[in-house]
Amino acid sequence: MYGTFGDMSVALKSDQPVTAETLREAMLGHLRYSIGKNTPTATLTDWRLALSRAIRDLLVDPWFTTTNRIYGANRKRVYYLSMEFLIGRLLEDAINNLGLEEAARGAVESLDVDYSALVLDEPDAALGNGGLGRLAACFLDSMSTVGVAAHGYGIRYAHGLFRQSFHDGWQGEEAEDWLRQAHPWEFERSEVAYPVNFGGEARVSGDSGMWKAAETVMAVAYDTPVPGWRGRWANTLRLWSAQPVFEFDLERFNHGDYLGAAAPSVFAQTISRVLYPDDTTPQGKELRLKQEYFFTAASLADILRRYLAHSNDMTQLPSACAIQLNDTHPAIAAPELVRLLTDKHGMGFEAAFDVARRCLNYTNHTLLPEALERWSVDLMAQALPRHMQIIERIDALHAKRHTRPASVKIVDGGEVRMGDLAFISANRVNGVSALHTELMKKTVFAELHALHPERIVNETNGVTPRRWIWGCNPGLRSLLNDALGEGWVTDLDRLRALEKHADDPAFRARFAMIKTANKRRFARWLESAHGQNIPVDAMFDVQIKRMHEYKRQLLNVLEAAALRNAIRRDPDAVWAPRVKIFGGKAAPGYAMAKLIIKLINDVGRAINRDPACRGRLSVVYPPNYNVSMAEILIPASDLSEQISTAGKEASGTGNMKFAMNGALTVGTLDGANVEIGEQVGWENIFIFGHTAEQVLAIREAGYNPSKAIDADPHLAEVVDQIAAGAFSPEEPTRYAALVENLRHHDWFQVCADFTAYYEMQREIDAAWRDQDGWRRKAILNVARMGMFSSDRTIRGYARDVWGVTPEY
Repeated sequence: MYGTFGDMSVALKSDQPVTAETLREAMLGHLRYSIGKNTPTATLTDWRLALSRAIRDLLVDPWFTTTNRIYGANRKRVYYLSMEFLIGRLLEDAINNLGLEEAARGAVESLDVDYSALVLDEPDAALGNGGLGRLAACFLDSMSTVGVAAHGYGIRYAHGLFRQSFHDGWQGEEAEDWLRQAHPWEFERSEVAYPVNFGGEARVSGDSGMWKAAETVMAVAYDTPVPGWRGRWANTLRLWSAQPVFEFDLERFNHGDYLGAAAPSVFAQTISRVLYPDDTTPQGKELRLKQEYFFTAASLADILRRYLAHSNDMTQLPSACAIQLNDTHPAIAAPELVRLLTDKHGMGFEAAFDVARRCLNYTNHTLLPEALERWSVDLMAQALPRHMQIIERIDALHAKRHTRPASVKIVDGGEVRMGDLAFISANRVNGVSALHTELMKKTVFAELHALHPERIVNETNGVTPRRWIWGCNPGLRSLLNDALGEGWVTDLDRLRALEKHADDPAFRARFAMIKTANKRRFARWLESAHGQNIPVDAMFDVQIKRMHEYKRQLLNVLEAAALRNAIRRDPDAVWAPRVKIFGGKAAPGYAMAKLIIKLINDVGRAINRDPACRGRLSVVYPPNYNVSMAEILIPASDLSEQISTAGKEASGTGNMKFAMNGALTVGTLDGANVEIGEQVGWENIFIFGHTAEQVLAIREAGYNPSKAIDADPHLAEVVDQIAAGAFSPEEPTRYAALVENLRHHDWFQVCADFTAYYEMQREIDAAWRDQDGWRRKAILNVARMGMFSSDRTIRGYARDVWGVTPEY
């Protein structure tokens, strides 16, 4: 705890008992010595920063201990490279992992500060957008919990993706400002800085090359400790911030060129400013490529520095490190690692490639060919000339070693195919659900799989129960602890023991009370934050995902409009009351996704104003969906919408979080929905629509969406209403492009699946009216979700991909 020696303070130690009193004294010490405030002038943010610093103190010793254990045992390390780490708020997560909930609450409340308000004061770290980033965050948690020696590597974005708002129903985008306040969890490592080069010229000399760059920025490290459960192990998330080599050109400034004097700083900071800059312009494409290379190059330089501190034998690098590429964004790692081995360490090209391939592993997250990144040869040669040379040599080497079809190329049609580069350069390529992995073998990587049949493995995704049950759903946590003890949080298979309680009336009643309390909590938040009131006795029907046509938010809103029509025709019928809740952002340059957002808000406005729908149907779309919103909404949800076009969703992880928290799933046989159905029982999940094989067959047969529309009166009525401007009377032609797409293109087969979806929703209405049966299904969903812990996933990677043994 804090003692004093003159004006010096001594932080809490992890090996000393932590009580509310000692934590209180640590907070007061940090308030005074770290923040420079006293008690009368302290704001809520000051108190939150003080508590965060005190909790961070408790992470440092296990963090250092872990590092010493890794070095002492010369452990093989895992390096997880990801463009996103959607870590959310860290304070409550760290408190939970350390088992300090009571002490933290007691310390804060003893200072007359509202503990809940203090926790909610923390901004979400704007380091990701969707499932890719949240998966990476869950994996960091699980690697620390099971004891895998690991580093996460990414970018310290100053402004994230964007803060979403709605202006008359249209998506607005403003810069995130999460770093306006101090970020108390990170340690700046100004001494850990690497030059990252761009542009210029490259010359080849034998197996090596010389690169004379035109631009250079510095990658500066910021470290955040990532504790596992109860602080037994702590790994590191290292994020890179782009900074100029020379901060300021004084000569230009003194000559009156004030903007030019700051140009180096502006250029460098642009690289780590925004996640996924709009790439509909040439400048946007160039910036994205530079971002990907920036963090990948810095990470590889850091990995090699760490290795060279203990060994100069670069041929043994694969025995010391496994590098995981989370999607194609860091696929430039292959030519970069080859460049370092050849140009800097004198290794022959083929030997360098073989070493690199034994280190690298690639996780594929998409079956959409257009989502597998491609860069123009011209852009690659301009931005990274040495890497373009190496990519061409990797392509030629692969062709020399394997009799391959003409269509198997990394460089083709003036483009560099990053998915093919990642596959060819990887020791293992993994899918993220059983269905996705099999479809990878048959579709996007069919020819490469035929050449390398041993390379593709499956590692079905998972989520951390520490955040997604223990942290976000305290009522369910207490119920599980009472029924099972606390061991389920690190051994989720123990949830199976809940099955025997599914028919216990008292257990069902307590389960239902917890769900109702969670719904009230969300309803209070929605009213407070957005001024919208919703009935808590209605079914909370939720779809929260990044906006994309294949995720089919459009199907959901068309069904909502059709249900409104049905209610208006027969208002005296018995309708299961619903609140349809949407959440998610569209990429700034994705016009159709943004138009769908507008349609959801327009249809929602019409439904919410319709007297016939009052108490029966409402629609809400709170803006700026993020981890913190999910932590309130998922425990409150009754129905989870997982309705992507079959064969398009790699896995999904939201589906797992919902089911763990007692929501039933309505979905297609896509991604991990298949495995969820197998686990929870097909009678406890609502599956509809065409299979992946049927989707392909329909397309190959010459799909005509107009026929599907004409065949379903509910759908035809809604499409005609949208076309006539019923939901946009001030601009009747607003949705002309959307209607044209539905009637004549409909690539993601919204119309083909609408009838099955509408009919399944009416079956769900009937199931909802049997509340006792619904609760039984919900309890069985929770009980049978043990497979979907990210701990299980990480153990699979450790065994099948990385070749490491977890400590625990």
